[in-house]
Amino acid sequence: MLTKPSALGDRASLQAGVTLIELIVSLVLVGIFLAMAAPSFSTWLQNSRIRNTATSLSTGIQLAKAEAVARNTAVRFQLTTSLTNTCALSTSGTNWVINVIGANTAADSVANRCASAPSDTVQPRILHTKPSNDGNGTVQIAANASSVTFNSLGKPTPTPNAAIVLDVSNSAAGSCGTDGDAVCLRIVITPSGQVRMCNPSLPSGDVQAC
Repeated sequence: MLTKPSALGDRASLQAGVTLIELIVSLVLVGIFLAMAAPSFSTWLQNSRIRNTATSLSTGIQLAKAEAVARNTAVRFQLTTSLTNTCALSTSGTNWVINVIGANTAADSVANRCASAPSDTVQPRILHTKPSNDGNGTVQIAANASSVTFNSLGKPTPTPNAAIVLDVSNSAAGSCGTDGDAVCLRIVITPSGQVRMCNPSLPSGDVQAC
């Protein structure tokens, strides 16, 4: 004999069906939101790599300047292609090396000797090194000089005719912009020895502009 399903069973089946539909709709909405957020997250990630690299450069330059003053001697900051013993100075190098410079600047050159043990007495008298912060290799540096030497007063020597500039960008983030695009940064070393980080895309008058 057939029995009629109870009203309670009908309500339970209906509730289960509605819950499943709601789950599917929720998953679809989450997928849409994630797809919309992905480009913004990618831009944020690439901009973080720019800032990390620029901060590393600024820190290294300030460190070289401080070492020169503390040691009362010339100290050089330089960009290099690597930190191995096949390294070369490069205006696009993403690694940096700091060393003491004496009267014989050729003997204190770090070229092909970036892996030398740190020492302030054994040439090339390397004090500090720092590898690139960009694990993906998309951050780019474009400088108008591969090195800068600070004297005991914390000033570039010989005194440059214009500021030494290091531009930091990221090919994966696209062109530099001011709103929602790649936020490229610049490190500026003035002839008097001032070091600052700024945004070359911002209009003059902005406190972060170059």
